[in-house]
Amino acid sequence: MNEAEARERLKALREEINRYNYEYHTLDAPSVSDYEYDKKMQELLDIEGEHPSLVTPDSPSRRVGGEPLSAFQKVRHNVAMLSLGNSFDDQELRDFDRRAREGTEEEVSYVCELKIDGLAVSLTYEEGIFVRGATRGDGTTGEDITTNLRTIKSIPLRLNKPETLEVRGEAFMPKRSFQRMNEAREEKGEEPFANPRNAAAGSLRQLDPKIAAKRNLDIFLYGVGEWQEESATSHSQRLELMESLGLKTNPEWKKCNNIEEVIDYVHSWLERRPGLDYEIDGIVIKVDRLDQQTALGFTAKSPRWATAYKFPAEEAVTKLKDIELSVGRTGVVTPTAILEPVKVAGTTVQRASLHNEDLIRERDIRIGDTVVIKKAGDIIPEVVRVVTDERTGEEEAYFMPEKCPACDSKLVRLEEEVALRCINPNCEAQLREALIHFVSRNAMDIEGLGEKVIAQLFKENLIDNISDLYKLDREELLKLERMGEKSVDNLLKAIESSKGNSLERLLFGLGIRYVGTKAANTLAQEFETMDNLLSTDMETFIEVPEIGEKMAESIARYFAKPQVAELMEELKQLGINMEYKGPSKNEGPEDSPFKGKTVVLTGKMENFTRSEAKNIVQELGGSVTGSVSKKTDLLIAGEDAGSKYTKAEKLGVEIWSEEEFANALT
Repeated sequence: MNEAEARERLKALREEINRYNYEYHTLDAPSVSDYEYDKKMQELLDIEGEHPSLVTPDSPSRRVGGEPLSAFQKVRHNVAMLSLGNSFDDQELRDFDRRAREGTEEEVSYVCELKIDGLAVSLTYEEGIFVRGATRGDGTTGEDITTNLRTIKSIPLRLNKPETLEVRGEAFMPKRSFQRMNEAREEKGEEPFANPRNAAAGSLRQLDPKIAAKRNLDIFLYGVGEWQEESATSHSQRLELMESLGLKTNPEWKKCNNIEEVIDYVHSWLERRPGLDYEIDGIVIKVDRLDQQTALGFTAKSPRWATAYKFPAEEAVTKLKDIELSVGRTGVVTPTAILEPVKVAGTTVQRASLHNEDLIRERDIRIGDTVVIKKAGDIIPEVVRVVTDERTGEEEAYFMPEKCPACDSKLVRLEEEVALRCINPNCEAQLREALIHFVSRNAMDIEGLGEKVIAQLFKENLIDNISDLYKLDREELLKLERMGEKSVDNLLKAIESSKGNSLERLLFGLGIRYVGTKAANTLAQEFETMDNLLSTDMETFIEVPEIGEKMAESIARYFAKPQVAELMEELKQLGINMEYKGPSKNEGPEDSPFKGKTVVLTGKMENFTRSEAKNIVQELGGSVTGSVSKKTDLLIAGEDAGSKYTKAEKLGVEIWSEEEFANALT
């Protein structure tokens, strides 16, 4: 077979096999036998073996897994993959509905989808070809796992149309695959996976894609990050269009006209959940209309137009043997229950959170009690109640100490707080936890500096604060246990590399109260340098979108401390970058009427959809928020503008009509 004949035959085989995969793994309606499928696949592999230059990215042969990787590359999401806020009962769903109707000033319909318990991923297609897949990561930056995702046969390598888009979904391991895999692992004497979610995540983070290919993973796609030429005006339309492209969506989704229909849907799945061949831990509820989603906008962590109803967690009964205390980086002293080992939701639990002294008193928890534990959100174990009928009289009441278990300083309870707190700034436990936070992935990301290494450095008096990390001596490190030349060199290289991080990583790493990754990025983008932050007052911080009064007060108080200014100067002298390196907040033409402005859109426009108007403002250097406040620079109002218009008038915010908006673009 010459090359021209091979090219034509391969084209026909790829189309056939991709269609068979779609029929079998997405439609669950195979049109050929396994024998016929295997014959076609073997023919394809044989021809590609003879003509390796003809192998294409969308070939089904790419699913068997290529050469092992040395490491995963980082991938930055153009549109953040945010987590969802949670609802736990019917009233919280009704509260979510009320906020949605108030925020849109209209009636709202919803789409309900099963919340798959797997690994969130994004898939990018260019001109219909699958080119990249990534994990969610921290929401902003994930890991490139394209080679592993290609092994999932329900992911089309070529779409039915040459669309350019990025879609989001949940990769998971079906229950039957999980059971077969664990049986095989146990036969080999290997440790079984705790649950299908861990198994899916572990499979997709294998450096050898051939291992992932054997794990029989599946996927459901549920959302869009970016779509170059999207025509949908609602989430339900999006799901239908995604399905028409060959993307696998969960068939159990339902459109609901009101929140009572949503609640009925949620209740029905509480009973039907065990019959599924995959794990779900709740129901996701989304506002259906995309223009209403835009109007509602986002908080720093999650969309206001969606919520996740979390199913009640699985419970178990065990004995509480003791209570231990830990001191966090902010000085909060947290009690933890030490339990007789018990299995809950697929994992063995020996420790559970007791949160604070008030909870211990309120639930009358005593050492020696028989207790019921559950995993909050199926993840974090906590003691929910005591089985008082099992008491023998030998149980001991527990009282929190008056002094810090780490430094022996007096503990205090700050106003409006239930937690006891150590306020000694030199408390070793706090310093140690603060350093663990400083080097973590979302902060300075210093690989090799885990909890054990930092504890060892403290024990040997090699570090006392952040700046000490950048003064570590190679010869001193070599004297430590389990620290050979290679590991020491790698550690010092990672520390040196962290000096070049952008300002937002340093800000998050400092552990300022209430400042998470999103707020750190907002601050870095707004003020650009550490010097600017040090010289800014609370009133200025409050003016920054997404920075509330409580957070602004905390930030101002932190930077007003003389020791903080001294630390920043020392870090600067040690070569740590103090400037923001990310994209400018005010990108866009210099003469843009929106450059640097905070804009709110309201009402119905005749010539623009809400999404189109928002994109235009952002492309021209503005930011769009969902509600009017004193931070708003401009309100663009269509017909039936409603309460946002009234509030903007009251606050003296500049108001444009749709015509003025259109004229500004010419």
